[in-house]
Amino acid sequence: MKEGFSKLNKNEKIDWVIKNFFNSSETDSELLKKYWTNDSELQKIHDEFSENTISNFFLPLGIAPNFIINKKNYTIPMATEESSVVAAACKSAKFWSKRGGFRTEIIDVIKTGQVHFKYNGSKEKIFKFFNDIKYKILKDCSLITKNMIERGGGILNLELIDKTNDIKNYYQLNSQFNTVDSMGANFINSCLEQFAKTLEGEFFKSNLFDNNDELEIIMSILSNYVPECLVRAEVRCKLDELKNNEIEEPRKFAKKFIDAIEIAKIDIGRAVTHNKGIMNGIDSVVIATGNDFRAVEACAHAYASKNGNYSSLSHAKIENDKFIYWIEIPLAVGSIGGITNLHPLVKWSLKLLKNPSATDLMKITAVAGLAQNFAAIQSLITSGIQLGHMKMHLVNILNSLDADEEEKKILREYFKKNKVSFQSAEDALKKLKKDELSF
Repeated sequence: MKEGFSKLNKNEKIDWVIKNFFNSSETDSELLKKYWTNDSELQKIHDEFSENTISNFFLPLGIAPNFIINKKNYTIPMATEESSVVAAACKSAKFWSKRGGFRTEIIDVIKTGQVHFKYNGSKEKIFKFFNDIKYKILKDCSLITKNMIERGGGILNLELIDKTNDIKNYYQLNSQFNTVDSMGANFINSCLEQFAKTLEGEFFKSNLFDNNDELEIIMSILSNYVPECLVRAEVRCKLDELKNNEIEEPRKFAKKFIDAIEIAKIDIGRAVTHNKGIMNGIDSVVIATGNDFRAVEACAHAYASKNGNYSSLSHAKIENDKFIYWIEIPLAVGSIGGITNLHPLVKWSLKLLKNPSATDLMKITAVAGLAQNFAAIQSLITSGIQLGHMKMHLVNILNSLDADEEEKKILREYFKKNKVSFQSAEDALKKLKKDELSF
């Protein structure tokens, strides 16, 4: 047990960790410090993003050019450690840029939050009480909402929900919000806590209730499930226009593509992997733009289960001799607030995207997910997923085998025509070192 750990400076924290878990190894201590930036001010910014920081954990920041979204050209930043994600996005972007690009629309931008409380008295009294004080609840939030209202947002709705059939004496104040270009977590939670304060204060002052009536606030918190903060992204083209060097029979390809999505709609084993691929693209953009990828992930997967069964987030059909492929997905993202104003690479990424509004960022992010999914399904139903993935992964394998730059250059050429696996790469490297590799 280490008392007062949080009060230690960064070097003292490192010394304690190294002493207690790494046998005072200088190598392990130096590794942490290698990832510090030489810019002390920049490092200070990173240190203050979280608590008990001892180093920086890097993810590669890649870019995917050639995205045509609503007739505008974008280069999308993507932060990910997984091989082939950025390459797949680029491939899809190039493919659809020649077929009209991606179309997007915002369906709605509503976010929600609840005050959860218990009340043991008459339902009629609590609903009458709520109706009597609803205006005051909202009025008491005026200082919190002032700036948001000036920006075009604010509180959209407030209602009392009876949840006593689920849990005895359980009710909610359920509220809807528009947070404009910000993620809005702090704004929503501040409003909810004020709701709770007013609710509780007015309850104890009310003459409606007797001494046996009790009200207890359980908690006040936003919901990361935002099914009404919804964006649609779509591509479409004539069936024959699908043809390229990899798609020789476009009609057969389209039908097989639709079959693959239909399988993901009815089989959870496939659906999870299918949607994970979509999130490969979405998460990469969410991270690069300083948004909360855990919230986005949780919401997306909950939305995939909205009809009672976990299912595909993407859809496809053939209509009037056209291939139509789309996604509708909730995406609560922001382009201001949080670390978007602090993290230098987040600011750079947003600048690359032409400083988008929150709704523009929703559209871009949805497109990245759709593009990723298209590339994945195309590979699965044609050459197979491992061909492209393992070739992208080859460099990682060769690095783990300590191949030098010349060896990597030769082996990259070798594996253009040979199947990649860890074993095949290891064998090829051994042969190369013995000058026995031929191709």
